[in-house]
Amino acid sequence: MYKLKISVVIFLLCKLVTFGQTKSSGISKNIEPNWESMSINYHVPQWLQDGKLGVWFHWGIPSAVDEDRPLDGSWYGRNMYGGGKKLAKELSEWHTQRYGPIDEFGYEKLIPLFKGENWDPEVLVSFVKENGARFIMPVATHHDNFDMYDSSHSWNSVDMGPQRDVLGEWKEAARKQGLKFGISTHLYWSPGWWSPARRYQKEGTPEWTLFNMDYSAKGYASQDSWNEHWYARCWEIIEKYDPDMFNNDAPFPKIGPGKGLGVKLFSDYLNRDLKENNGKQTVVLSLKDKTIDRKAFTYNLERGGAGEIKQEAWLWATDLSGDWFYNKNSINKMSVPVMVGNAVDAISKNGIVMLNVALKGDGTIPEKQLGYLTAFGDFLKINGDGIYGSRPWKIFGEGPLEVKDGRQGENHNDYSQEDIRFTTKDGILYAFVLAIPTNDILITALAKNGVLDQDIVSVELMGSKKKVKWSRSKQGLNIKLPSHLPGKIVNGFRITVSK
Repeated sequence: MYKLKISVVIFLLCKLVTFGQTKSSGISKNIEPNWESMSINYHVPQWLQDGKLGVWFHWGIPSAVDEDRPLDGSWYGRNMYGGGKKLAKELSEWHTQRYGPIDEFGYEKLIPLFKGENWDPEVLVSFVKENGARFIMPVATHHDNFDMYDSSHSWNSVDMGPQRDVLGEWKEAARKQGLKFGISTHLYWSPGWWSPARRYQKEGTPEWTLFNMDYSAKGYASQDSWNEHWYARCWEIIEKYDPDMFNNDAPFPKIGPGKGLGVKLFSDYLNRDLKENNGKQTVVLSLKDKTIDRKAFTYNLERGGAGEIKQEAWLWATDLSGDWFYNKNSINKMSVPVMVGNAVDAISKNGIVMLNVALKGDGTIPEKQLGYLTAFGDFLKINGDGIYGSRPWKIFGEGPLEVKDGRQGENHNDYSQEDIRFTTKDGILYAFVLAIPTNDILITALAKNGVLDQDIVSVELMGSKKKVKWSRSKQGLNIKLPSHLPGKIVNGFRITVSK
């Protein structure tokens, strides 16, 4: 109870503080806590648009559950308490057989199994940087209400489990490697998420706070006590860890029933940054709410895609494990070549790639996920000049494969050599062939008198010093199939045009 009281004090103090300056004027002025003001004043920092690749880390109590458990969709904690769905019944039965009756071995009893004995954030951050990442974004709090940091909330990774300030160590490792540091919170789901566990909880026990029994499972969004608690927990992360990126991977208090505490938190986060940086925005606010003006934040288009170039920069967030949290039996339905192609497709449409890694309970990366990271890393080592710091061209590209627009339903289909994607930087046009070509390459968008209204001066194969044979006609730019292709999945061409 003492720690919960601290969080309330933090919230009350925050309401008394005024932050911020506008980016344009440099005059002390807050972004108002409404979406209109946010949409006018929010700016995507250059570091995000230039960096292109970040790694999301899902790690926590579910990571340490027996790896032979049935597939749980990363919702083991909720599903182990049963319910009407087939999956929940299956997991509840499995849990009882593996660990004992639910009323004797609840979710809280899994925490000691989560030790992180081999977790080395410096090694992990160094590895993802070597493979192209420019920022990391670990989960601070997932749906289970367990904080992965030194929290005023009594259920946290410093006092329990690995007994380490996980966020603090991630941040320190990121700073040493020169990477930006983001955090992701999923806290707002928690009261409703834990509804199947309610019948097992007793008032006055420590577990009462873990399972959020003080808040309504169905009506929490209208409870002032919950919305204020959520604000205080989120603001504590911002104040204590000063993240370059804040991803709210959940709903948030709305303007009406939630007293606007959602947009207040987000505007306070931005205003704090503006004050500290002389009116210049340096942080990223990422949300998943598709109903709000995209100019007010950076949209997290989780496991989806874009059909066309988006005016505002957006995040293509995908999971390399197949289940968000580690499960030995999970399968990523998206192959490694398709993942690399999807990433280039997203970048050509003003997207930023964010690849989720689901660490094992001991804190190491599973072998299956290493292949995805190193494949994209190999691509970037050869083609990074056309990716980092690039921007979309006039069109994103061409080819028969159509990517659906919107969240979920991301592409799992193979690309062909006819699928081409473009980027541009410093007057150079880059064309990426999203599959290994077996014939000469024809890029119809670069035909004479077409989209490209400049002459082509030269064409180079990135990663190769050999001269490329090419010709341009009314049918397109024809590139003779090179005898050697440096890229194992995607190959890029640097196209210099006349000024």
